[in-house]
Amino acid sequence: MKTVVPDRQQSLVQWVSQATGINTFGVKVRLRGNDLHILCEGTECPQRWRTLSDLLQALQQTNLDILTNSEQTSIYQVFVYGRRKGEQRPSWCHRVHLNQIDKHLDQVQQALLADSEKSKQSGGALIVSNESLARQGNPEAIARYLSETLSTLGVSVQAKIKLYKPKNSQPEENRLWIFCQSSYSPDASLLAEPIAQKLRYLKLSGYQDAVIVSQVSGETVPDWLLRVDLTPPEVMLKEWARWGDVQAIARLLAEVLSGLKVGVQVSLKESTLHIFCIPAFDPLGTAPIPDKVACLEAILPQLEAIAPQAIFAATVYGQKAGDKEPTWIDWLSLPAANYPAFAISPLDLANTGDEPALVFLLERLLNPDLDWRLLTGGIRVLILNKNGLLHIMCDAPVCPQRQQVASKITQFIRQLKISGIMGVRIYGRRAGNKEPFWHYGVDLEHRQRLVPEATPEFAATSIYINDLVTSETSEPILRPDLTTEEVQNFVTEVARDWIATASSTARKFLLKSQLFTESNESAERNHDVQGIKIALVWGTLGLLLTLQTDWVLGRIIARTTPTPKVASATLPSPSSEEKASLTSGKNQSEKTTFFSSTSKTKSPPNQSSVFNASEFTQSDDTPKNNLAAAPLKEKATATAILLAARSQMPSFNVRQLDEQLALYKQRLARTGTPPDVLIIGSSRALRGVDPAALSKALATQGYPNLDVFNFGINGATAQVVDFVIRHVLEPSELPKIIIWADGARAFNGGREDITFKSLAASVGYKQAFQKTATTANSNDLPENTVNSKEQKTNEEKQEISTYEAVNQSLNQALASVSASYQNRDQIKSLLQKQLLVFGNNQTVASQKQLTDGTSDESISQQAVDFDGFLPLSIRFNPARYYQKHSRVPGNYDNDYKSFQVEGQQDTAFQEVLQFTQSQKISLVFVNMPLTADYLDPVRKQYEQQFQQYMLRLAANPNFIYRDLSQQWPKVNDFFSDPSHLNRFGAYEVSKKLANDPMIPWPVK
Repeated sequence: MKTVVPDRQQSLVQWVSQATGINTFGVKVRLRGNDLHILCEGTECPQRWRTLSDLLQALQQTNLDILTNSEQTSIYQVFVYGRRKGEQRPSWCHRVHLNQIDKHLDQVQQALLADSEKSKQSGGALIVSNESLARQGNPEAIARYLSETLSTLGVSVQAKIKLYKPKNSQPEENRLWIFCQSSYSPDASLLAEPIAQKLRYLKLSGYQDAVIVSQVSGETVPDWLLRVDLTPPEVMLKEWARWGDVQAIARLLAEVLSGLKVGVQVSLKESTLHIFCIPAFDPLGTAPIPDKVACLEAILPQLEAIAPQAIFAATVYGQKAGDKEPTWIDWLSLPAANYPAFAISPLDLANTGDEPALVFLLERLLNPDLDWRLLTGGIRVLILNKNGLLHIMCDAPVCPQRQQVASKITQFIRQLKISGIMGVRIYGRRAGNKEPFWHYGVDLEHRQRLVPEATPEFAATSIYINDLVTSETSEPILRPDLTTEEVQNFVTEVARDWIATASSTARKFLLKSQLFTESNESAERNHDVQGIKIALVWGTLGLLLTLQTDWVLGRIIARTTPTPKVASATLPSPSSEEKASLTSGKNQSEKTTFFSSTSKTKSPPNQSSVFNASEFTQSDDTPKNNLAAAPLKEKATATAILLAARSQMPSFNVRQLDEQLALYKQRLARTGTPPDVLIIGSSRALRGVDPAALSKALATQGYPNLDVFNFGINGATAQVVDFVIRHVLEPSELPKIIIWADGARAFNGGREDITFKSLAASVGYKQAFQKTATTANSNDLPENTVNSKEQKTNEEKQEISTYEAVNQSLNQALASVSASYQNRDQIKSLLQKQLLVFGNNQTVASQKQLTDGTSDESISQQAVDFDGFLPLSIRFNPARYYQKHSRVPGNYDNDYKSFQVEGQQDTAFQEVLQFTQSQKISLVFVNMPLTADYLDPVRKQYEQQFQQYMLRLAANPNFIYRDLSQQWPKVNDFFSDPSHLNRFGAYEVSKKLANDPMIPWPVK
């Protein structure tokens, strides 16, 4: 009980000195947050228990808040240190909780008694931790609990409980307010997640959320606000389990069965939940099999209470972890089988506009890590449908990044069949704020707007997630005392001042540019001779500097770079097959008038239009030929992301492999049989063989209804393909013919295999070799969703104009006198190499990596369809391409570094050959086409080595080699970059493969 209040003027140092008898020169005090640190030192180290006894008795009778500044927050803990003068570290340290001084004093008295009696008795009362007290919901205990972490950052904490009245006539509820005060302004991202984790860890009851207020000492206005969702983890799990989330159901069942010492594994196949009950801990394999009756009595009530959406039945198995066959099986019928309201899947509900189902799907998409969501609250989604626009707010303790959520949500919404939705608007904010930090919008249909759209205000708490909150400051202010004349005069004056200011600013800018002069200036001043002299001097210096730089660069190239042997090889012209592959049509002799019809109806193939697919006017270089290609199909990226996120199979650390595998598993679950033809390889296969075009072309050759799937993976080498075929996919999941589309760089055993290295470090890689991979959940979402718009393309062709002829003449004239012009490519490569070495990079990026990072195709790079094919419509135009990307020669290409076909890639290929022969699978390797720009002398040499290597292996049974590397070296319209085909080239390759009589296509 605090009874004695000392004089306010008495300092903390004097008070400690009087309480302990230590000279003031031996006492040091420091305040950090809600903690008081006291250091006691002397010629001999002060005795621990005697010093603590004196200090605790003084603390028992003293209110420390009186000794501190009135603006200082309360002190919750005192840390006492003892050391000898001159030493760097204290000899002892003791923490004192001011709300438990009596227990501390009892502990110290027991220690003093033990020292005096030389007894080994361990004395002292039990000190209750702040965490245990905070779990009871006491605000002071919560503040002490948080201060243990925040005081080290110099942040003091206070906690209060305030009542608030909801607007929907509900009874008053408690809200927890946490006030953080510091001498500086800490960033919200520094405190948000630690505070959210610690508060949610307490599992407080009676609070729906907490509000964190950060304020700088001495300021009257809070620096920032943060809302922490205090919904218990059990409630969050039940919400997701109600929608049929497998991971949430598994967590709830594991909690129920933990008392029986039973572990659980859950998977979903079609509409049946498969639950495997195994011993929770059985390292020696001696634990008994879980009891059937006890397990069913625990599982059945839980599943009936959850009533998972679109899950009709559950199959429960009892077995040991290593057993292949279960000891017992039982079947349970779930509420969805009897109640139609529970039988509709969340995706079907979302297609009808059901907002709770849409919120669940979006939150599951944005929170793939369930543990992180339970720990911090995760990313919360709020939805508002207004005037044909779907407004989606994403908030979290730390504001979600735009790149993290916008593209995922947009791709997912495009696939939904929500009637009346013409566009989507996405916002991001920190939890607790009303205004978004960023916004992003996409129109799904053409919309006409006369005024800009206002950003809606979403409620900061989850109680009003469907209502707009009107800000008090947004109400109009009425001034009845103002007349119409006064308002008009005010507007006129403001407009006049604005015009005068703008005119003066523009005039000063034009005069400073020296391109314009005052109109009233004399002629003598307009022709400033001094200015002409200065211009001549600077121009001469610039010319001399240019010549000097050219000479220095020429000398550097002559000394550091050996003179390359340039072989003037004559490239073959396109064959008749190339010309025939182009769609025939009559070319227009005159350009279409600029003001053509702007309707969205597509023009016939033999007519050109001034508007391209993205409704922007085309440039003068519009291609005259329309190329043939298979129609664009529905994109499957968002579906693949969801399938991979909800899959029970661990990740392979290669996102595209995870998503392609999820799509392939979905295809297997839907059809029940593997596809007839499997295309595999790197990005050259992913973009280079069109399954739809191949299937259609095979139908004309007498092979109807063949199912083709493209399993291409960016960066896949022979090792990656070997792993996928022999370890990821089961033999029953493989077709009777595999088309491996790739090239020499996938077989280079001398370079570092980055893709396989990342894959080998994954959990999925280890599990695949242990043959214990679980079946992927590929049936939760239907394959056919809303048809997205066709990919917008802007076809380009090489520009031919007068200025290019002049530019070429000037370049030739410059080349005749310049010492470095002829070696400009070598100079660019040398500078690149030096810059990368300076940045601690290993080598110049490969041509493939440059292509994959193209900004104008960044979205399309991931937009695969449900056949696994990536259709790109951009056409390779060297004049434009090398303005954005460096021309990388073969001797600097990382893909051809230390090129050799022997090594680890050759070993992997031999394994594939043996495996396919044992499984009686026909393997066809297609060396994919390349451009003449890509096939420089270095790469040509490596390609020849690779072809000799393949021809030696072509004698193997069930293996066929087809070389298309130089099929269309100069037809750039078939390529998206120097080494990758676009959808038009993929169409031609697919036709050529279908017409190949040596390939043994399967017959249904």
